[in-house]
Amino acid sequence: MVRGAHAAAKLAAIGVVLAMTAAGCSSAGLVGKSAYGGASLSVADITNIGDYTTERALSEARAHFRNKDYGHSAAFYKRAVELSPKTAEAYVGLGASYDRLRRFDLSDLYDLSGGTVQYYNNVGYSYMLRGKFNEAMTYFRKAEKLDPGNVIITNNLQLLANAAAKARA
Repeated sequence: MVRGAHAAAKLAAIGVVLAMTAAGCSSAGLVGKSAYGGASLSVADITNIGDYTTERALSEARAHFRNKDYGHSAAFYKRAVELSPKTAEAYVGLGASYDRLRRFDLSDLYDLSGGTVQYYNNVGYSYMLRGKFNEAMTYFRKAEKLDPGNVIITNNLQLLANAAAKARA
């Protein structure tokens, strides 16, 4: 029952964010610089975003995410969510893009895929970025339990160990 209420709350929050988008709030007030080089902390304003199909938006989002252009990847993943609300990849990508923009308040709204290796890994990574190392370890261990040989999870556990050691130093 609690899980259902949590999912309903997330869906309600998504509705609010999507309503803001429909009202013309394309950047959601994001300003500043990211911890990832000089990347902007704002979601890109793409003038012809309405012309994109789900597949084209996902393709663009993946490319921008790979190139560490998280403002554009967020915009394209957001478009994919608007067009296809049942596409888990779009939610996961949007949440990950918001994490990289350090907009954790928004990233928590968008990962509805729960219970999968990718979900646990992404939540762990988000907590690591926030400096919440115990929570990050909990989620990385959940992911590792589901997929013990996963190289990405192993690497993230090493990143977490390094970050925790650096924080203690």
